Amino acid sequence: QVQLVESGGASVQDGGSLKLSCKASEYIKCMAWFRQAPGKGREWVAATRDDNEPTYGASVKDRFVVSRDMAKNTLILQMTSLKLEDTANYICAAAGPSCRCVTGSGCYNYWGQGTQVTVSS
Repeated sequence: QVQLVESGGASVQDGGSLKLSCKASEYIKCMAWFRQAPGKGREWVAATRDDNEPTYGASVKDRFVVSRDMAKNTLILQMTSLKLEDTANYICAAAGPSCRCVTGSGCYNYWGQGTQVTVSS
């Protein structure tokens, strides 16, 4: 059973930057970030297979960068130019040993508890 622990959530101002981390208890091939705002469904944000092939949701592309520290089994999300609508609980997800897809919740079999990001004006 892979355990995922997120960290780095905080309150920031509109236009600011923030870095989130998700540490996995062991190596797992695919890792992703989702987010969920109050009253809304879960939205896929970004994903990567090992430290390759990063992919992004349309609402964050060109503002967020996802990467892996393979030595530390850690997924990182560097967020810049944050907007009010980025406010959400950011949740780490993982799948392995293979991952047939990356954008849907059903692609992942392990989930973290999330870390809150609040963007204010």
